[in-house]
Amino acid sequence: MQQLSTGDSSAGRSRAPSRSRSRARVWSVAVTAGAATAALFGGLVPGAQAAPAAPEAAAANPYERGPAPTNSSVEAARGSYAVSQTSVSSLGVSGFGGGTIYYPTSTADGTFGAVAVAPGFTATQSSMAWLGPRLASQGFVVFTIDTLTTLDQPASRGSQLLAALDYLTQRSTVRTRIDAARLGVMGHSMGGGGTLEAAKSRTSLKAAIPLTGWNTDKSWPELRTPTLVVGADGDTIAPVATHSEPFYESLPGSLDKAYLELNGASHLTPNSSNTTIGKYSLSWLKRFIDDDTRYEQFLCPLPRPSLTIEEYRGSCPLG
Repeated sequence: MQQLSTGDSSAGRSRAPSRSRSRARVWSVAVTAGAATAALFGGLVPGAQAAPAAPEAAAANPYERGPAPTNSSVEAARGSYAVSQTSVSSLGVSGFGGGTIYYPTSTADGTFGAVAVAPGFTATQSSMAWLGPRLASQGFVVFTIDTLTTLDQPASRGSQLLAALDYLTQRSTVRTRIDAARLGVMGHSMGGGGTLEAAKSRTSLKAAIPLTGWNTDKSWPELRTPTLVVGADGDTIAPVATHSEPFYESLPGSLDKAYLELNGASHLTPNSSNTTIGKYSLSWLKRFIDDDTRYEQFLCPLPRPSLTIEEYRGSCPLG
């Protein structure tokens, strides 16, 4: 296993809880103690004022979707939502090649975050189709796209991912199910390189996940989108030493970022159902598109090397 300098003093190790979190715990203890004292003496001391109640908004995240996660649920091929899908013809769109939208059937929980997924060089949306129902059943609208041609380069694929998100939120039949402020991008190989290009162009994106990404540009200090870089130890097409690792290393030190190197994997591993990719991609999307801190437990402390993980780098806590 090759260890490289991360350029981030916090990478690769847990950090002490932030001062704001410590203050929050102190405040919680103080409020609890005050309430107990009031109950014991039947009320407030004359002239004393009650401590202000914590805002209700702080107690609940309006973007949480689905039950509390467990290790089994994040590794499962399907989540709690029933999923429907609809095809989008290339003849009815511009800027990309059409695709398939997967979405939770129920509207009872309100709107969902959305993710556009691009394939790699010479590939079509079918190569990434496994991610559609897997992520949609966990509470996302997922758009696996075809590109204008199978030979399109990363910069073009990045623009097409953004065009697909615009179609999804503005013109698609499921647009009312989507929160247009909570969007992300994923892609494989040149689609992974396109994922970085999309995040560079549109800093409002909430999450980016390049999967064994390929790009001639190795440096991405402009990115402001939380990014999970996924590489494969056996990749000979986009070797991690010349692609995924430099991508990760070049990201700003202040950015929420992580590097997952798959063990016993190849460049084409993301083209079929994979529990490790599914688990950490879902956790990343939940944490940053849905701001769902229930999923941070799968990202921090940093996952350790295993039969499926060659290496994992990142900073904790996130956000």
